[in-house]
Amino acid sequence: MAQTMLIIDDDTAVLASCQRIFTQEGFEVTTTTNPLDGLELARNKAYTVILCDWQMPELDGMNVVSQLQTHAPESAVVMISGYPSVDRATEAMKRGVMDYLPKPFTPEEISAAVTKAISAKLLQEKKALGLFEKFMEKFPTQSLDDKGPKIIAETVAQTVGVAKATSPWLSLFVLGVMAGAYIGFGGLFSASVTFDMAPSMGLGLKKLVTGAAFSLGLMLVVIAGAELFTGNNLMVSSVITGRTTWQKVLGKWGLVYFANFIGSILLALLFYASGLWKTGNGALGMVALKTAYAKVNLSPTEAFVRAIGCNWMVCLAVWMALAARQTISKIFAIFFPIMGFVAIGFEHCIANMYFIPVGIFLSRWTGLAPDGIDASSITWGAFVVKNLIPVTIGNVIGGAVFVGLGYWGAYLRPSR
Repeated sequence: MAQTMLIIDDDTAVLASCQRIFTQEGFEVTTTTNPLDGLELARNKAYTVILCDWQMPELDGMNVVSQLQTHAPESAVVMISGYPSVDRATEAMKRGVMDYLPKPFTPEEISAAVTKAISAKLLQEKKALGLFEKFMEKFPTQSLDDKGPKIIAETVAQTVGVAKATSPWLSLFVLGVMAGAYIGFGGLFSASVTFDMAPSMGLGLKKLVTGAAFSLGLMLVVIAGAELFTGNNLMVSSVITGRTTWQKVLGKWGLVYFANFIGSILLALLFYASGLWKTGNGALGMVALKTAYAKVNLSPTEAFVRAIGCNWMVCLAVWMALAARQTISKIFAIFFPIMGFVAIGFEHCIANMYFIPVGIFLSRWTGLAPDGIDASSITWGAFVVKNLIPVTIGNVIGGAVFVGLGYWGAYLRPSR
């Protein structure tokens, strides 16, 4: 079977000469002057080798190479450039290029570079196959879907926590806003399906349904991808193992916490503006007011202790989701702990960033007045002092100490 080659270069003279050289050597050659067309060709067909120019008008050659690593990982890539430099060559090699050749070049030079690149690619694939075979020999009975607690502990400390601590600030902020809204979705969903449940069904069943619906929030965070402050409390194990620093972790915690607040407030405003609080002649809005009232009238001690239990279970949900590779497995790993913490009555600081502001907005901007509550007590001051501060502290202890440090002590603590 003939070897195939794709050449991406805006210089038609180079295309013509390379096509002539490699056609004579038995290659089936495809050429294009447009890097975007070249990427499309590479997506649709596997090429033995791809020659790519460095500077092209539509797309930089380094960007083309980066995308080829995703769309054509089986191809040996050779970069050619009329502006050679050591830095460029080094960067190209880091991005998976097999060889780098400056222009102008002779037929012998380009031919030798292609031969070298193909050989290097074959050797690379052979080594990768050998490593995989050794891995399978070492772990012959281990399922790819299963990760034991020790492996999860190592993953959190060495990979997940470090990645979060070193992530770009803007990315974390955007993902944090998303997470705040996602948890708010869970809160809104749980209230929407339980606000008119008949009293005869019992309080326990209502709490169970509320918790089951609320689990939607963390499913969105973990599976769709977002940054949640309470889940990020697990990063403490990366600090204790020396993989990152407290300065980086606390900085990212503060950013994500602030972003979660913005996302939660955004959803609370959308709920008010949508008029959905009028559902059931205002019954849904009444439930939102009662929920906010109950939360701001907890004693600080009660809020603090309930928050410890909450994030203990939330971080366990995240922990178990890391053990699963399939989406359905992650869903079940998240579902039961989240349903449990809500049904029990624990307190979650990010969820409360949605529940209590909703109550504040409704008490100030509507005429809703549920019997038996003083809506004027639902204030920003009460929210922050009586609920948010003690609940946040309790959540940090529940997640960082009881899960993060707990599993570090069980599996990662250095032996004497």
